[in-house]
Amino acid sequence: MNYQSQQKIPDKLNLYRIAIGFIKNRIKWDLRRESRLSKIGLDKLHNKYEGKRVVLLCNGPSLNEVNFDLLRESGTFCIGLNKINLLFDRVNFRPDLIVSVNRHVIKQNKSFFNSTSIPLILDSHAVNEIERRDNVNFIHSLPFQLKFARDITGSVCQGYTVTYVALQVAYYLGFTEVALVGCDHNFVTKGSPNETIVSGEKDHNHFSDKYFSGGAEWQLPDLLGSEIHYKIAREVFEVSNRKIVNCTEGGKLEVFERKKFNDFIHDASK
Repeated sequence: MNYQSQQKIPDKLNLYRIAIGFIKNRIKWDLRRESRLSKIGLDKLHNKYEGKRVVLLCNGPSLNEVNFDLLRESGTFCIGLNKINLLFDRVNFRPDLIVSVNRHVIKQNKSFFNSTSIPLILDSHAVNEIERRDNVNFIHSLPFQLKFARDITGSVCQGYTVTYVALQVAYYLGFTEVALVGCDHNFVTKGSPNETIVSGEKDHNHFSDKYFSGGAEWQLPDLLGSEIHYKIAREVFEVSNRKIVNCTEGGKLEVFERKKFNDFIHDASK
């Protein structure tokens, strides 16, 4: 079974019906108390870190090569993604913020999300799974692609990867330079992009072999779609005199300028 066979796509697409569906979904979200509270919470974060640097902790195997002692000691702001908490039993480090938008990830990780005091930004579909608290804000995402939200209090584009959402978050928070680590952009498991599959006993695609394991459902990456959106993010940052660099050890992502992790941390601490 591939991705197309998993979708209920009609032979004839009705633009009006699709548009009305998007509008109804957004209105339904806007009327919720959690939506209003999240907007207030996100407004407080707008440009809060203007001129600062941030590290995005992606979830590829190379994340295990990061010097977390150096990262912690530097005081550099860090945004963790998805199941970054699987790292916590091995390192004395915690991110300043966690972003997660994938349905499978949020459902599988809801116990942690419902108990942590670390600030969270989650997709609005999680509102029935995750309790809205002072440290939890929700964002609304649209299925539209090829967009970059400078203001995440409206709607964001997922761009086929949580990393793209985190780049929109980083922009909104005001960060001038963003460094990606653990963004291998390469998966051992192959198949149709975006196809939902069942994992094996161990995960060889992420920093922890427990990430998607033991029969957990997950979606295969769309690497080409992700690259297209990474290029959009790069252009948006550059137009605003900001920058995204790739500090990943190895990996196959070449959209962003490469930079040594130690050099980025040294520059950030100046």
